[in-house]
Order: sequence, then structure tokens, then C-alpha cells
Amino acid sequence: MKKRIIYIVLIGLIISLVYISCITNIPDSIILFENEDLEINKILGIEVDLLDEVDSLSEKNVIQTVTQDYNDTETVRFGVELFGIKVKEISVDILEEIEVVPLGGIIGMKLYTKGVLVVGMSEIYGQDNRKYKPYENTGIKEGDTIIRIDDEEILSTEDLVHCINGSNGEQIKVTYIHNEKEVETNITPIQTEKNNYKIGLWVRDAAAGVGTATFYDETTGSIAMLGHGILDIDTEELIDISDGEITKTNIISIVKGKDGKTGRIQGIVEGQQTIGEIQKNTYFGVYGKINNINELNVDSTKTVKVGTRDEIETGQALILCTLDDGKVKEYEIEIEKIYLNNNTNNKSMLVRITDQELLEKTGGIIQGMSGSPIIQNGKLVGALTHVLVQNPKQGYAVFADIMIKEMKEVN
Repeated sequence: MKKRIIYIVLIGLIISLVYISCITNIPDSIILFENEDLEINKILGIEVDLLDEVDSLSEKNVIQTVTQDYNDTETVRFGVELFGIKVKEISVDILEEIEVVPLGGIIGMKLYTKGVLVVGMSEIYGQDNRKYKPYENTGIKEGDTIIRIDDEEILSTEDLVHCINGSNGEQIKVTYIHNEKEVETNITPIQTEKNNYKIGLWVRDAAAGVGTATFYDETTGSIAMLGHGILDIDTEELIDISDGEITKTNIISIVKGKDGKTGRIQGIVEGQQTIGEIQKNTYFGVYGKINNINELNVDSTKTVKVGTRDEIETGQALILCTLDDGKVKEYEIEIEKIYLNNNTNNKSMLVRITDQELLEKTGGIIQGMSGSPIIQNGKLVGALTHVLVQNPKQGYAVFADIMIKEMKEVN
């Protein structure tokens, strides 16, 4: 009798785990192009219905109706039910079919923050030669952004220095962003032996680097780059930008990657010609507008359709990137794994560099190649984003549909 009860309990636990796993694996958000079917793995008792008055339609008919009737970049909600009980919702973004020009050229980027980014803290010596920490107990952390001192807006490090020195040692009100929320605190600057005032914070108001342009939409003038966001080198936080510049750049050298050590493309950013503006820095890429398209050498006759993720296959594909000769070339890669339900980060596919010429020049994926467009069966399906440090021949790529959605939100 006891064994039977144990067996029943075990079977119940196994069934529960199967249902929990199935529901958990249903993504909270999905990106589809027009006329693409909504495909969700289900088991007995799990149903997916549109959360409006057309519940009687089948799932396939519902999604076809939705993708044909809704406007570009609409969000549609579906409910997931387990034996009639709603257990979660799915947000489905419907994108209009689009053609873009794959790029693969190296570009420079300058990003300017909203306020000044706190990148470090240090004790300071006062006129009495004692150590002080004015920032202590204020709640300010590395990665926070100072946006105002008293009622004066802070746009640069110079603004911050001016306000602190203008305090004459009197308490100041500091407004900063922490975890996307505005917070206010008070700090009393300390006068140093050089007769200036400090608060013990190291800050930065700009960042610069090189990367690869992914694609260009000639109907809007929009450009997508990198496939991942630009993080601050000190805080490793996504830089919250006010604006930025896209510049031409010249490749100085290529440092070849090795197992355990990432290689990189070294280029010049400062002093280069500005060809566009950066409007958005996201975990899925950097986006903006081009105002001097001729400087990108874009061939508008080479537009391609953006492939849906269910069209992507494991196997051979191509990337476009620029190396030491300054020309965009095609190189062979292998798509090894596809994470179809991944909408939460920029590691949508696992890829491997197989092209011998590319391996000889770079050792694999190196810094600066992020954003290299991936072409398979004549369609843009993604962009390189990360390298596996222990094996630079392998890395990750983001789905093109995610980048398209991010770009659409800029327009």
C-alpha cells in the first residue's frame, strides 16, 4: 500500500514537473513578421488564446488574422491557460516585412551620457590633511548617473566641477539616477590643500569605440550596429546616453585572438568625420540615423529580406566584416545551435568561424567584429555579438528580428 502511494506521488510529481517545464518554456514575449505563424509547443490541457473577442478562432487563424490586420510593430497579447485556468501571458510583437542593406563596415562611435556616470570613488585629503569620504552614506553607487546639482542640470564633467567648486564647501543637493529611478541626496564638498572642492567621485561623460555596422534601412535612413549595447568599461553597466555620433574610422591594426585571450580591431575614432547620429543604446545593439550615406559606400541594389528565426537552419552561413584591407568581404561560418524562444538577451545563436582566411587573420571572433551581419539563404538572419573567450572560434549572435524591432522603436 505504501509503495503504491509512493508511486502515485512520484508519478504526480513527474507530471507536475512536465507541466511546469512546458509552461516555463513558453516565452513571455515573441517577435513575428507579418503572416508568420505563432508556433508554441503545447501538451494536453494547455491552450493559447488571443486576449480579445475572437477566442473562438483557432490559434493559427488568430495569428494570421492578427499579423494581417494589425499595423506595423503592434503588440498583441495571448493568454496561456492550463485546464481553463490562466497561468501566463505572451506578448507578441508583429513586424512588417522589411528589406535592408547588410553592411559589415567598421565604424566609430562616440556616446554622450545623460548627466555624468559615476565610475569610481576615492578618499580625498582635506586642508587639515585628514581623509574624507563625502559620498559615504549618500546611497550613490558606481554605475549611477548624476543629473543635477541643486537645480542646475549636469551635462558634462565640467558642469559638475563648476557646481562643486561654486559651493564653497556648503552642502549641495545631488540628484542621480539609480536603477532607472531619480534619487536625491545631500553631499558636503571638502576643500583640498589646493583650495578646490571635491566630493570623492570619479565620473565620465562620454565613451568611444569601434564596431561593425550591421544593416541600413534606406526608407528611413536608420542604421543598426554592434548587435549588443555599449557598456561602461569600469561599471560594466549599459551606458544611458543622451546622444552620440557615428564617425568614419581607420583600422590601425588587428590583434589576433587566442584561447583565453580576446583579440581586437584597433581603430581611430577621435577627429574622424561624423556621418550620423546615435539615438539609442540597447542590450540588442546601437541604433541611429545616417546623414552622409555616401561615406558608408552603401550599395542600395544589394538589399535583402530579413529572415524569420524559424527560417534559420543549423549549418553553413556567411558573415560580412572588414579587416586590414578596409574592404567588406564574405567569410564562412557554421550556425551550430539556435535558441528559438530567446527574446531576453543577445545570445540567440551559437556560431563557429570556419573560414580559414578569417581564422588566419583574427584567430576567430574578435572585438570590433560585433555587429557583423549573418546571411543565410540570401536573407539577413542575425549579427555577431560575443566571443567565447576560451575558444575564440566560437561565439554568439543575435536574431535579426530583434534588431529590427529595436530599430523600429527609434523611428
